[in-house]
This record gives sequence, C-alpha cells and structure tokens, in this order.
Amino acid sequence: MNVTTFQDNETVRQQRNLTTTQKRTNSYTKEGVLVNNFIKDNYEKNVLNLDDTVDTLIISDKVKLPSLLGENKNQKEKSLIPISAVSLGVMGVIAGLSMFIQHNTKVAADLMKNHLKEKWIPTLTRIVTVNSEISQAVFQIVTNPTPKTILAGTGVFALTAAAFMGKTFLDGFKDIWVKKREADIQKDLQEKLIDVETQSFAGKIQIIRSTLSEKTKILNKYIQEEPEGILTNFGKSVHIPFLGIKNHTNEVKDRKDEKMNPFLYFLMGAATVGGIIGLTYLSLKNLSKSRGYIKDCIAESEKIISKLVKSSNEQTREVDAQNLENMFLSMDASEETIRRLMKGVKWNKQEDIEKFIKDTVIKINTSTIKVNPNIGGDGTPKVAFSSFVDDYRAYFYNWLLDTKNKQFRQLFFGMTGAAAISYGGKLTGDAIKEVQVKKINAQTELDLQKRLVSTELRNFKSKKDAAIQPLMEEFYNQVRKGKPKEQLKTMADNILFEVKNGPPFVYS
Repeated sequence: MNVTTFQDNETVRQQRNLTTTQKRTNSYTKEGVLVNNFIKDNYEKNVLNLDDTVDTLIISDKVKLPSLLGENKNQKEKSLIPISAVSLGVMGVIAGLSMFIQHNTKVAADLMKNHLKEKWIPTLTRIVTVNSEISQAVFQIVTNPTPKTILAGTGVFALTAAAFMGKTFLDGFKDIWVKKREADIQKDLQEKLIDVETQSFAGKIQIIRSTLSEKTKILNKYIQEEPEGILTNFGKSVHIPFLGIKNHTNEVKDRKDEKMNPFLYFLMGAATVGGIIGLTYLSLKNLSKSRGYIKDCIAESEKIISKLVKSSNEQTREVDAQNLENMFLSMDASEETIRRLMKGVKWNKQEDIEKFIKDTVIKINTSTIKVNPNIGGDGTPKVAFSSFVDDYRAYFYNWLLDTKNKQFRQLFFGMTGAAAISYGGKLTGDAIKEVQVKKINAQTELDLQKRLVSTELRNFKSKKDAAIQPLMEEFYNQVRKGKPKEQLKTMADNILFEVKNGPPFVYS
C-alpha cells in the first residue's frame, strides 16, 4: 500500500536530512500508523445501519463533485504528421545541399572563365599542430628515432605517470578531508534542527489542542442547552455562527487584470515608431560624421603621399614603392587617385610606374592574401606539422635532449615547481572554499527552517480548518433539521476525533 506521507515542511525537512535507511523506516512507520488508526479500525467496526454510519462519518445529503472532474480535454493524435514532416524536411535539406553544391560549382567555373584571379580564394595547407608534450614526444620517436629522442620521450612518459599518480592522491586526499568535514557539519546541523523540529511539532500539537478546546465549547452548546437564534423544525431557535474558511497565511489581495485602454496601445505604437525613426536618424548622423572623419584621414594621407612622391628618386625607388603601396592600400585608393598622386614621381622608367600602379590596383581589388609560409605553409594542399607547446614537461624533454645544459635543468625544476605549487595551492583553496560554503549553507538552512516554523504552523492551521469546517457546516445543517441530541452527540464526537486525528497529520 502506498501512502503519501510528505505532507508538510517538517516532513520534507526530516526526509531531506535522513539517510536512505532512515527514510525507508520513517515511511513504513507512518504507513503503519495510518493503516492501524484509519483503515483497520474502520473495517473492524460493526456497522449496523446507514443512519449510524451517516452520523459517524458526518455524511451530507448532497455534495457536488468538483466542476473540473468532468473536463476531459484530449488532443487528437497526429502521429503521422511529425513523421511525414521529418521525412520531407530531411529530403528537403539534402535537395537544398545539392542545389548549393551545383551553384558553388557554377560560381567557381565563372571565376575561372573570367580570369578573376584576385577574387579566387587560395587553397590551404592543412596544418596539424602538436600541442601536447606527450604527442610531441611520440611524434619525435616515430619520425626521428634517435637515442636522445627515445630517452627524452621515455622520461616524459615517466614524469607524466608520476604527475598523474600524485594528482590522483592529492585529489583523493582533498575529497576525503572535505567529506569528513561535511559529515561534521551535517552532524551539527542535525543537532540544531532538533529544536526547530520540536518547535514545529509542539506548535502543531498546540494548534490541535486549541482547536479541540474551541470546537468542544461550540458543540457542547447544541447538546447541553437550547441556544437562541434561528428557528428549527421544532420551533426552537438556534444561532448558527458565520462559517468561512480563514486563510491564516499572509493575506494577498487579488487584483483583477485591468484591460489596457486602446488609446494606450496607440500611444505605445506611436512611441515605438518614433523611437525607431529617431534612432535611425541618429545612426545616419553618426555615419555621416564618420564619413567626414574618413575624408579628413584620406586628405592627410594624400598630403603624406604627395610629400613622399616629391622626395622620391630612382635610388630610393624600391623603398618608396613599398611605402606608397602601403599608403594606397590603407586608404583603399581607386586607380584614378593612384594615377593622380603618382604624376610627380621621379622614377626613370615609365614602365616601372605603370607596373607599380597595376600591381597596387590588383592588390587593392584582391579579396584574400596568402598566409605567411612560416605559419600556414605555402598553400600546397598537403599536410604540414607544427608544434606549439605550453607544458612543464617540455622543459624536461629539452633537458633530457641536452643534459649538459644547466639552464635547461633550471628551467625544468623552476617550471615544474611552479606548476606543482600552483596546483597544490589551488587544491587547498578549493577544499577550504568547499568546506566554508558547506558551513554557510548549513547555517542558511538552519536559519531558513527557523523562519519557516511560523509559516508552517499557519499552513497547518489553515489546512486543519479547511478539513473541519465542512463537517461543522453539516453539523449546523442537522441542527436546523432538528436532529436528536443523541445523534448530534455522535456527530460532535466524530468531529472532535477528526480534529485530533484527521488531516493534516502530525507524527512524532
């Protein structure tokens, strides 16, 4: 039998802070209490007739079912539509990819037919970077198997294994230390939570006792004496108090959603359009200012070029050509501008001037340039290897290649020591941080549970009233109908029994 026992914050708090075995035992205990008190007792009773049952269980004549019970909103199954959509979507993507490939081939063919070399993207040399010292050592052993590379590679492997085992030990030591401190923190938290749970439990018991006392006085009036008030079927008057479920939680006023005036919608739309227009104008204005600044920069560049052209001669032609080319490239000059500014250049051969102008225009119109061969290779579509290593083991490898070099040795010990101290410091800092965070979290949890006691008690009181007041309403209804006091007493006894043992439940 499954019985839901997680009724309130106290139970949730207890379950969260218990071990798995304690949670199981606690749940079984609560389930047994429920079965013994509310199931077995009811079945073991000898029910002689329905009238007694009605009085005992306080069954009303008519109680409507919840309005939401009859709702059954089921969406129609459309299982084939997603499958069809996915199938068509995948095939559509493949068709689109084939169209892209076809168009890309046509673009490449057009570039080749029109001899637009300056727009052609160059081929790439595939660079394989060996950035791990282990990989670099293996690469050297495979490509250059000498005694030095084999010795250095073996040393790197041994150092890596030693570092890994040392790291594993330190990590395990840190985890064990943090776990022990966590156990101590949880032990202290459990000790401090005893008082909190005791306050919550005692408060609920006190609420039940107070409710029992209050309801006993009210019910007793209708059993022992004849109160005055509303006339019953027997001509007697009975005063029925106002019934309404009080909400003992913080009161929150429900506000109806106010519909926005259409005029406000218009104003909002107008403000949005005005904002868009204003920002567009501001953007264009900024661009205009930027264009003015660019013109000023170009004018200054032309002045510098004019001075360079006037001072140029055949002896300085190569240096001046390089400087002029850089200036023209930086200002993205047109062919007309280049020819205009190059009129006064003092080079002996006119073909040198024409070649310079033609080469400069081609460079300005070219979309891409080749990467430096030292970095990206020469553009041949082949595999090239490079190694960029930032690893303390690289210094050990270099030292083993040349053990006579004392600086290699010092670099190894210095870099390795710095790496070890850095990792050890980080590990220690992380361990202390984790423990401090767990301490603060435990204190925060304790403070939260203390603050939740009053909220939990109001919640318990509100739910208890919600469970009892319908029974009180039925009791008053039977009083109006003139039910005998013996039967009213039976109902009153069961109401008080429900106050004491009914939901929400309280467990010790």
